[in-house]
Amino acid sequence: MKKIIFILPLLSLLSCYNVERNCKNFKTGKFKFDYKVDGVNKTTVFKRNDSIEIETFEGKTDTSTIRWVSDCEYILEKVHPKNMAEKNAINMKILTTSKNSYTFEFGIVGSDKKQRGTVLKISE
Repeated sequence: MKKIIFILPLLSLLSCYNVERNCKNFKTGKFKFDYKVDGVNKTTVFKRNDSIEIETFEGKTDTSTIRWVSDCEYILEKVHPKNMAEKNAINMKILTTSKNSYTFEFGIVGSDKKQRGTVLKISE
């Protein structure tokens, strides 16, 4: 009985750290990503269906293919890369979700360097 009394509080503490990941809610829709570059706020808007992502940034539109690795991870590849850097595939991994946003980690496929960001879903 003493063991149960000791274990129950420990289990309740661990349950507080369950991360919500309803990634399927973010496979399609229209999204906004705000970030800073050299202290300047930037915004990218993109629309995603199951296999294509169309991104608009500073009036320019790019299209990428999506290959889903799992419900929470996918690979982006530019359809018409303009330079060698754009030919690199990007690994995107959704880390946490909320009702209308998700936190993700991204980086070039094969690289250990990763960055994080938060995306807001603005419509279906």
